[in-house]
Amino acid sequence: MGLNEDVGRRLRALRRARDLSLSELSRRSRVGKGTLSELESGTRNPTLETLYALATALGLPLSAVLSDPLPADGPAPQTPARVSGSAVTAVLLERYEDEDAVTDVFRVSIRAGAVQESEAHVPGTHESLMVLTGTAVVGPPDDTRTAGPGASAHWRADAPHVYGAPDGDVEGVLFVRSPVAEGP
Repeated sequence: MGLNEDVGRRLRALRRARDLSLSELSRRSRVGKGTLSELESGTRNPTLETLYALATALGLPLSAVLSDPLPADGPAPQTPARVSGSAVTAVLLERYEDEDAVTDVFRVSIRAGAVQESEAHVPGTHESLMVLTGTAVVGPPDDTRTAGPGASAHWRADAPHVYGAPDGDVEGVLFVRSPVAEGP
């Protein structure tokens, strides 16, 4: 199975586990019902923004739609999930879950001159970006942080936030820590 089919299968299973109709998940996520149907059937290419909107509406971290749960001692996926948005490309490297939170670790690239506006994620979510190359501008739109090579920035991700690369491409490692979801 390819990424589209894997993501579609997971989205459908997560939606059904929460006893949500396509219409209700569409309403909660503000993703069109037709788009959601095409994603679930594996016929539409998912964008980072769309997957975050759906995961947030389901009350889950992004990794829930990008990877199947693994046993604690299980092998890493053969091909890491890679998804792109308007400015950011993210590759899921690791998903760590304990009793309090899920921490997703992504290798990210931010395209030069681009800005990606991200909607609020699940309440209680925080993000930290460690910059490897370039200079990133990240965080709440009215309180951004600038970080260059070897530096990091941390912000609340349960409010709208941005990613930008004003002076050239940025490569980094992004940590997204979300509270463990309640219920199914």
